Formats: sequence, structure tokens, C-alpha cells
Amino acid sequence: MLDRFTQAKRVEDSDRVTLGNVLNEVGRRSFAPLLLVAGVITVLPVVGDIPGVPTLMALLVLLVAVQLLFRAHHFWIPKFLLNRSVSKKKLDKAVSWSRRPARFLDKFLKPRLTFLTHGPGVVAVALACIVIALAMPPMEVVPFTANGAGLALTLFALSLMAHDGLLAALAFAVTLATLIFVYQGLF
Repeated sequence: MLDRFTQAKRVEDSDRVTLGNVLNEVGRRSFAPLLLVAGVITVLPVVGDIPGVPTLMALLVLLVAVQLLFRAHHFWIPKFLLNRSVSKKKLDKAVSWSRRPARFLDKFLKPRLTFLTHGPGVVAVALACIVIALAMPPMEVVPFTANGAGLALTLFALSLMAHDGLLAALAFAVTLATLIFVYQGLF
């Protein structure tokens, strides 16, 4: 999956890659990889802490999660988000950083507790992702909490991709802990 991010075509006469290019490479029919894109971008300590990035990723998560909640068959995203770009160098760096954890996770991901990744479980995951997305703009004020949201989104995405309900349960716990930290940081 990570290789597909780096294969995304660059914008003509530029060293930048748009979200649309990445989504075309990953595929628009699957919601989990889209959550994974937002999660990975947000969990990265350098990238996820750039002002505006958590809010932008929150918009993507909201679009994905609402469509997942209503069981849409195809993913739709507005053009202004598809045209958002990042430098190819930064994307390659993020993917390179992600390879080692991805190899590690592949050893442990497997179908289990699948009731959390099918039927009503998917609805619960979608609702949790919506809550995360709505909480992400305030997370820009509380240091490093957006990274917690990114971790939760990454875990939810991986759980949906591997049908690993145990990972979904862990994602629910990370979501709750992150929301508690945000609440304490704001008040």
C-alpha cells in the first residue's frame, strides 16, 4: 500500500503531488485507505503538527466517514481538496518513515473480533471517525493531540482493511484517551 503512495504522479512541471493523484493511485472505492492517508499524515510528528494540516485532514476524514456511515458504494471528494498538494520529497519522506512500522504491523494484523469491522461495527467506526474529525480543529491548539487522533484514524483504517476487530477496539481506546487529553488541554 505504501508503494502506491509514492507512485502517485506529480503535477505537471512541478515537484508536487496532489491528494487527487494519491487517491487515483490508491483507489477511490475503498474507504479504509483514505482514512489511512489522513491518519498517517496526521500521526507524523512533523507533518501532523503543521498548523492547518489537522483541520484539512479532518475535512477528508469527515467526508470519508459520513459516506462510510451511509454505506456509499463510491467515494466522492470535492475538487478543491483533490487539488491540495504536498512536495514529492515530503511524501517520499513520510512513506519512508512509515515502512518500518508497516512491516511490523503486518506481522500482527489478522481477522479477529470481526463484529467490530462488519455491519454495526463499521457504523461505530464511522461515528468515532466523525467525532475525531470534529475534534481535530481544536487539537491544533493542544500540542501533540492531533498526533493521537492520527494514530486512532490509522488504527481504524488498518482494522477495516484487515478486518481486525482487536485493532478497532484499540482505536476506540486511543480515541477516548485523545479526546480526554484535548478536553483537559482546553479547560
